[in-house]
Amino acid sequence: MPSMTTNNALNTPLTEPSWTAGEADVLLFALDRSRATFAWKCAGLDTEALNRPHPPSVMTLAAIIKHLAWVDDWTAVRLTGRVQQMPEPWRSVDWDKDPEYPWLSAADDSPEDLYRLWNAAAARCRDAVAEVIADGGLDRPVKFTFDPEVLPNARRVLVDLHEEYSRHAGHADLFREAIDGLVGEDPPQA
Repeated sequence: MPSMTTNNALNTPLTEPSWTAGEADVLLFALDRSRATFAWKCAGLDTEALNRPHPPSVMTLAAIIKHLAWVDDWTAVRLTGRVQQMPEPWRSVDWDKDPEYPWLSAADDSPEDLYRLWNAAAARCRDAVAEVIADGGLDRPVKFTFDPEVLPNARRVLVDLHEEYSRHAGHADLFREAIDGLVGEDPPQA
């Protein structure tokens, strides 16, 4: 059994929306529920456990954590248009030379650094989402795209983000069970 760290991955408390909540509240709850589930499956693992591949896949939990940190930051940039504010480490990456940077570089990061990176990216994404909700809501077009002919609305980008978390929560569920037997659908709540 791997040794455990004391870090709890993402701090993602869940508050269920009311049964009559609006679309934005339900979408944001679904996204945070997927984040919290993924965080629970990654929490407390040491470097060896986070970097253990699960054949036939070469994916690791560490790589998925770093990938999702990038996805959260990229989503925030798309929503707000603040391309020049893309934080490190992403800003310094030569994406043409290293398009798989989040996946391949995660093994070089400590669990604490990965969790810190992910927490910060999720917080920036939450702030960007709150800004969008206050400024036009889910129908508002995103502020950045590589193709000006294709300008999705915030709803589409957030559904894509939720789908990304959901997919990787499934991976994490299987990987964590293989690591130490942890199973379950939802993270324990206070």
